[in-house]
Amino acid sequence: MTRAVRPTRRTRRTLDGRRPGRVLRLGGALAVCAAALLAPTASSAFAGPQPTPSAVASSVTSSVTPVDAVPVAFAVPRAAPDGPSGPTNPDDPSITVGLPGEPSRVVQIIVLITVLGVAPSVLLLCTSFTKIVVVLSLTRSALGTMSIPPNQVLVGLALFLSLFVMGPTLDQMQSEGLKPYLDGTKTSTQAYRDGVVPLRTFMLAHTRDEELALMVKAADQPLPKDRASVELRTLIPAFVLSELRAAFIIGFVVFLPFLVVDIVVSAVLMSLGMVMLPPSLVSLPFKLLLFVLVDGWSLIVTTLITSYR
Repeated sequence: MTRAVRPTRRTRRTLDGRRPGRVLRLGGALAVCAAALLAPTASSAFAGPQPTPSAVASSVTSSVTPVDAVPVAFAVPRAAPDGPSGPTNPDDPSITVGLPGEPSRVVQIIVLITVLGVAPSVLLLCTSFTKIVVVLSLTRSALGTMSIPPNQVLVGLALFLSLFVMGPTLDQMQSEGLKPYLDGTKTSTQAYRDGVVPLRTFMLAHTRDEELALMVKAADQPLPKDRASVELRTLIPAFVLSELRAAFIIGFVVFLPFLVVDIVVSAVLMSLGMVMLPPSLVSLPFKLLLFVLVDGWSLIVTTLITSYR
């Protein structure tokens, strides 16, 4: 009697088809994952139709043939951008940044920061502020009050008097330089050249020839043909020297009446034998009374304003 051969575990898996089915299912799952990863990057420019993940899975489960490779997607090349165009006028050395007819915001911010940085120097050296503040300080010294009025009051008064004197010049600078630049009708170079002309005219009108010749000689430059040909870097210090000279002349005139009051008070005290009594303490009320009676502040302000007319 022949003994029947019992199939082993590996033989049963091979006979009933479990192992090949698992391989097919594993391959289908891998194909579905690959198709899902490649599907978002696929383009409509494929050479042929792209199989869907369900079609790939059904083809894998129906046969053991390998899945076809998914074609690689290539983007359609775009046209190269146009290069920058050349200058329309090669002879023009000016450079503009921004849209045509409109100044660049970046340039406006840079110009604003620059103006704010140099504004104190321009205010002190290129306007009537120097002479006005010096005359007011000399007046306070002539009165004998070292801190009355305070420095803030004197500087504030000098500032507003300078704005009053420089009003027509500033309006002309704004209309010829700043406004056209903000409107986009002039470049920054043209706006600067046109806007500085009124200020230059004002400084030339109040600068003596002696100071101009001194600064030209100090700079070791040839004498200009006329006053209008003087450079701005030479004109500014000459204008400041002229302003200081005029301020000291006005200060001398202001000092004279108060000096007379001090001499009279000192002589009276010496004649009375009051040597230990400071003459300035006695003369201060009389100087204040004299300054108020003659309306001193109005006279000084009127003198300063009319010196620029």
